[in-house]
Amino acid sequence: MRRFVTTVIAAVIIVAIGVLAWRTFNPGPLAFARGPTVALAEYQGANPTGVPVGLAKADIVKRGEYLAKAADCMVCHTAKDGAAFAGGLPFPAPSGTLYSTNITADKDTGIGNYSDQDFLNAVQRGIRKDGARLYPAMPYTSYTFMTDADVLAIKAYLLSLPAVHRPNEGDTLKFPYNQRWSMMPWSWAFNPNTRFAPNTAKSAEWNRGAYVAEALAHCGECHTPRNSAFGLDNRRKFAGAAYGWLAYNITSDKGTGIGSWSDEEVFTYLAKGHTTGRGTASGPMGEVVDHSLSLIEPADIRALVTYLRSIPAVASPQPATIAPPAPASPKEGGAVADTLGGKVFAQACVSCHSWTGVSAISPFATISGSRAVNDPSATNVAQIVISGTRRFTPGGLSMPAFGSTYTDTEIAAVANYVTGRFGSDASKLTAMDVAQLRDQTAR
Repeated sequence: MRRFVTTVIAAVIIVAIGVLAWRTFNPGPLAFARGPTVALAEYQGANPTGVPVGLAKADIVKRGEYLAKAADCMVCHTAKDGAAFAGGLPFPAPSGTLYSTNITADKDTGIGNYSDQDFLNAVQRGIRKDGARLYPAMPYTSYTFMTDADVLAIKAYLLSLPAVHRPNEGDTLKFPYNQRWSMMPWSWAFNPNTRFAPNTAKSAEWNRGAYVAEALAHCGECHTPRNSAFGLDNRRKFAGAAYGWLAYNITSDKGTGIGSWSDEEVFTYLAKGHTTGRGTASGPMGEVVDHSLSLIEPADIRALVTYLRSIPAVASPQPATIAPPAPASPKEGGAVADTLGGKVFAQACVSCHSWTGVSAISPFATISGSRAVNDPSATNVAQIVISGTRRFTPGGLSMPAFGSTYTDTEIAAVANYVTGRFGSDASKLTAMDVAQLRDQTAR
């Protein structure tokens, strides 16, 4: 018995030392910038937190509405065809499924009984009112950088909306992932639990962009690779990651990142979800544009661009070579039109995308030059075919979902055809690959 207790104590000590070492040597999301930082109260420049100057004197609900849009709260907390913010959106995981929670003003099933401190604990620390730990599907490791004032403004906005009585659905995670207490040491290791500290060596616009990117829009949650413990690996900050969809490299690398994009191209893509010759946002990024970035002030998007430009270049295995438009005739080009994939494309795709990949209907439907068709993994091409795109920005064009129309074999074939005809290298997806992609994003 004594040996067992000694072993347990030794294991706990080793884990504690490991966590301490991780916290000591793992860089935070803003560590790359170097330069001195100060507490917000000591910063002499324009306040980089909160809302734009035009809303600075608005009431707390109006400010909270803007911040909730910038933080993209509605997308995750709204189920398909469900009431806004009432929760129930599934998040598939290898060990089961998580469901977003009701954050309306309902006192029984929502946050109507949350005190200010309860809400701060949930958003910044990942701790529910009942003391249970939240999983990092809720990006509290990014929201922790938000000021208390901004978090409470969002709370005021949410409580100003109609209460929706919708009981929260139970998660279906399997052991040991269903042990919420395990998020306590995880949070200690990966959640800095600290508020945004301005960098005095950087411009006011850079600091605003950093706050928008890191605290509000939580860009790193999708675009930064994760380590084996599912924490963000900030040594490869913004270098791209795959979660069913591929979140591309958005570092300043000219080959695989956005280093070759002009500032205006980056701005237009973020604000409208489309840049000619670069592609159209779809999937989770399309939702971010439609429900968040397109609704905030252009000045905040400009600041975000300034911040992105400062991210160190990191090369990644994502697409680096962009193919030119394909020939106008289906009989020419790098992919054979009379294959299964070519036949599916002729049947369902060519009327909008054309044989060249340059759409005559809408720039949003032009696929030539996009990262997706030049990605040999064809991850996003297959996902777009499965799920379609729903665009709400002005001038946007929605693509219907074909997931229930075509089989996994057909979707794999058309994805391989599209990357072969319009991209630099044909993909080799199989029906099994497509089935796995369906499972990863079944929401």
